[in-house]
Amino acid sequence: MLRNNYVFFGTPSFAAIILEKLIGNDWVPKALVCNPDRPVGRRQIITPPPAKTLALKHGVPVFQPANKEALVGVSDELFTEADFGVLAAYGQIVPAEVIKKARLGIIGVHPSLLPKFRGSTPIQSAILEGVSETGVSLFLMDEKVDHGPILAQRKLLLDNLFSNSRELEKRLAELGAELLVETLPKFVKGEITPLPQDEAEASYTKKFTIEDAYISPEELKAATSGENKEKVFEIERKIRAFNPEPGVWTLRQAQGRPKRIKLLEALIKENKLVLKTIQPEGKKPVNLVTE
Repeated sequence: MLRNNYVFFGTPSFAAIILEKLIGNDWVPKALVCNPDRPVGRRQIITPPPAKTLALKHGVPVFQPANKEALVGVSDELFTEADFGVLAAYGQIVPAEVIKKARLGIIGVHPSLLPKFRGSTPIQSAILEGVSETGVSLFLMDEKVDHGPILAQRKLLLDNLFSNSRELEKRLAELGAELLVETLPKFVKGEITPLPQDEAEASYTKKFTIEDAYISPEELKAATSGENKEKVFEIERKIRAFNPEPGVWTLRQAQGRPKRIKLLEALIKENKLVLKTIQPEGKKPVNLVTE
């Protein structure tokens, strides 16, 4: 029975949501492959990733190769019995030689409607661009990033329903998990014909930095006054896309020096940007608007 003969690749909460749904529907993997434990928080406490915590709870063996070479080294053991893989936000590039060892291939779960928003930041990029819909794609991985043929897709309307990228990430993970549960029985029976992606429609994302999340005082003033309508919508999307990470911020003069102000939440009212929640440097978040 091929139902449980697979390896799951995934590390953060996005992966854990999907893995939990699979396990809950009797799709228990032979093993989990995730990134090594990392230091977290101000105290830099070594912490296992969410997918590992979930896997251990269900008795699933865990592999944590530190790099590509280590992953290649354990790949024979991984696919001795497993026939395919499922990958969701693993966090490392899986070499072609590893993919080829999976008899049926490795299914990638990508939170966009491929070939749109290929790369590492599809969720933030969809919010930033103000698209009306996004979704999730299941595809057969190959040696190129988010490039292989599509097995299944499901759309999600946005309509500004998600206050930040973490909320959208959670919903897309749930959507991906639901689609996997529906698709995997057909996949293992060979009932799905993968369809190539349309390269003419491809777009690519980039990894965002703290510099990308900066809003100048002049830009913020133009948006909050309604003077620049384009900035109103641009900054509102940026606040949703970049919170919680890397976090939108601006500078304000205080006590003779510029201090950083985090912009946590905003809304648009009467064609003006209205800041809902901010966090001055060294202080707790402050609610400016009560809806």
